[in-house]
Amino acid sequence: MKKSGNPEVRQATIIAYEDRHQPYFKSLNEAWIRHYFKMEPLDYQALDHPREYILDPGGHILVALYDGEPAGVCALIKSQHPEYDYELAKMGVSPKARGKGIGRMLGNAVIEKGRSLGAGKIYLESNTVLEPAIALYRKLGFREVEAKPSPYKRSNIQMELIL
Repeated sequence: MKKSGNPEVRQATIIAYEDRHQPYFKSLNEAWIRHYFKMEPLDYQALDHPREYILDPGGHILVALYDGEPAGVCALIKSQHPEYDYELAKMGVSPKARGKGIGRMLGNAVIEKGRSLGAGKIYLESNTVLEPAIALYRKLGFREVEAKPSPYKRSNIQMELIL
């Protein structure tokens, strides 16, 4: 378990995903996706079956507990793209926990997980309408890259982090 030294998130802890967290993984992601966009087939696959689509192929999911309850999630998916080792994806934070640094904690934890696995590059796809998320990714060190074909209709920005 990893705890934050930041007083804003002193009650937050990052833990590894367990199958019992699937409802939180789905609901936290589905909330932001439905608020800004539409759910797509790949969303349903990953959120309904994270073990099959994320974990079993070599990925990881981290869960942020705030006051002991799941309040944030983020996945590190084994990349299918030959240029990248992993993809940062499916990051969601509960509205009640936003502004407390939990997204940054999750992002840093996922990046450290990638480093510990020997990753050289982490990739992500997003949408510029998600301004706080894009700002967070930039603070974490991600830089915009030239667009590659995306399986998501909502993707209009792609970023990478060289570790």
